[in-house]
Amino acid sequence: MTLVSHAPLTVTAPVLAPAAVPAPGRGALHPLLRPGAIASLAVVLVVLGWALVPGLFTAADPLVGVPAEKLSPPSAAHWFGTDNLGRDLYARTVHGTGLSLQAALLALGLGLVVGALVGLVAGYLGGAVDAVLMRTTDVLLAIPGLLLSLAVVTALGFGTLKVAIAVGVAEVATFARVMRAEVLRVRTTTYVEAAVLAGARRPAVLLRHVLPNAAGPILVLATVQLGVIVLAVSSLSFLGFGAVPPTPEWGSLVAEGRNYLAVAWWFTTLPGLVIAALVLAANRLGRVLEGRTHR
Repeated sequence: MTLVSHAPLTVTAPVLAPAAVPAPGRGALHPLLRPGAIASLAVVLVVLGWALVPGLFTAADPLVGVPAEKLSPPSAAHWFGTDNLGRDLYARTVHGTGLSLQAALLALGLGLVVGALVGLVAGYLGGAVDAVLMRTTDVLLAIPGLLLSLAVVTALGFGTLKVAIAVGVAEVATFARVMRAEVLRVRTTTYVEAAVLAGARRPAVLLRHVLPNAAGPILVLATVQLGVIVLAVSSLSFLGFGAVPPTPEWGSLVAEGRNYLAVAWWFTTLPGLVIAALVLAANRLGRVLEGRTHR
């Protein structure tokens, strides 16, 4: 018998070339350079221009109308048409931006400052102080924002400033909750503990170490909430709590046209679209900044 020896078979696995991994940041637009973000930024800049220099965008008088041209549809002469007294609706919208935006920014500032202060103190001190402040915040959060604003503005009275205060009070709880969460995260970091062990006083630790490192998400939240606040301010103005007629204001412009929807759709629709555009633009920019913050 003849034994035949076979050489061991060698199986060679195919070598796969590593997949090409795109370099980070290449092939993708910066979030602020995307079409949606650019359009949102353009809307915000136009609205700011209306508020700061309305005369640059329209030469028409928002308070003087031509009775013969009342309820005229949008045209080259009147971009947004005219109202029931013949006043140029585009001019009234542009000149009403200042009051509406002023009230919204005042409300935002009040909610941001007071809410951030409450959250800062509650998160850093903890214990009974935290319990009392957060239970108060929970009560405010349990009440719908518009209902709370209505209650406050009813107690304060009419006027743009009163509307701003009412909306700002309703926003305090939201900012307080977010700030407290950030302070709870920051106060356990090494640099804060090192500052405390080094003998730094509490106010110094709060102002120099905790607040700067917890402020980022709060500022992003402020951008997101701006749209909500504009909508709340316009809602109270729509209900008649804002500026006294004939002073133009976004919410009051929408309210004035609600009785003419059947014959003059532009009276309410076009100012309402301006409000919607600013709310959506502010929300979009806030989401972009929020995404950049969480990276």
